[in-house]
Amino acid sequence: MAERIGKEKIEREDGYLYFLGKDGYVWRTPMKTNARGKKAKVGSEKIDRQEGYLYFIDKSGYVARAKMNRRGRR
Repeated sequence: MAERIGKEKIEREDGYLYFLGKDGYVWRTPMKTNARGKKAKVGSEKIDRQEGYLYFIDKSGYVARAKMNRRGRR
């Protein structure tokens, strides 16, 4: 199960892919079908990453994380 760790809600737009960048902020980048869009930083909240977790934007628009299944590996 995933746990919500972000407090800032991200409003999504069609035609963009949302992700948590290496710098800890939420970014959006245009999909292939969106030729006019540009990459931009969306969130102002910085998230500190921990090893072994997958970070994503949940259906509600908040940053969440889930423990990665490594199948016995570290």
